[in-house]
Amino acid sequence: MSSIAFCMYAQTIPKDAVERPAPLAIGETFTIPSASLGEVRRINVYAPPGYAESTGLRLPVLYMPDGGIAEDFLHVAGLIQVSVSNGTMRPFLLVGIENTERRRDMTGPTENEKDKQIAARVGGSAAFRTFIRTDLMPAVKARYRTTSEAAIVGESLAGLFVVETFLLEPELFDTYIALDPSLWWNDRKLLKDVNRQLRARPPLKKALFLASSAEPELVNLTRQLAGIVEKSGIAGLE
Repeated sequence: MSSIAFCMYAQTIPKDAVERPAPLAIGETFTIPSASLGEVRRINVYAPPGYAESTGLRLPVLYMPDGGIAEDFLHVAGLIQVSVSNGTMRPFLLVGIENTERRRDMTGPTENEKDKQIAARVGGSAAFRTFIRTDLMPAVKARYRTTSEAAIVGESLAGLFVVETFLLEPELFDTYIALDPSLWWNDRKLLKDVNRQLRARPPLKKALFLASSAEPELVNLTRQLAGIVEKSGIAGLE
C-alpha cells in the first residue's frame, strides 16, 4: 500500500519541479606555462568561505606539491574547510600543484644507482623550485589577494623537497611542513649536510615542522633531522 501511495505521489510532481544537477565547486583551477620546466602546469586553488565576498581580505598562502584533484588537493581542502569553520585553524589559501613527473620534480641530484631507477628522470628539484619562485608565486599574487606570508607542505618525496628548499633557499617560504620526508635519498646526503647548510646561511625567522608515521626508517631519519635542527641554535629558527 505504501509503495502504491509513493508511486501516485511521484506522478503528481511537475516535471519542472525536479531540480537539475548543478556543479559542486570546492575551488578554482588554472594552468600556467613554465620556461624552467618546459611544460604547462595545472594549479588548483581553495579559498575559505567568505574570501570572495570580503574584497578587502588578504590571506597567507599554503603551497602544496602533490596538489592534483586525484592527489592530495581534495582531502586537504576539506580538512582546511572544516578546521577554519570550527575555529581550530586560521584561514589561508591552498595552492595545489598538480604533478606531471613527480619523481623528477621532488628529488635533487643523486649518486645512488637504486635512486636513479625509480623513474626515467630524477634530480629536477632545482628547476621545480625555480618554477615556484619565478612562475607560480607571481601568478598567485596577481590572481588572488594575498599577504606576504607563504608556507609549503609535502609528504614523502614532496617532504624531501620541502626540507631541501628549507636548507637551500630558506627565504622562499616562511613556514616549512615536511611529513615523512624521504631523507634516505642520495645515501642520506641531505641529512648529512644539515649542520653545514644551517650555519652557512644568515639568520632568518623561519619555522620548520616535521612529522613521521610508524615506518621505522622514516621515523628514525626524521628524528635525526629534528635533533640536529634543535641543537643547531640558529637564531630565528622555530
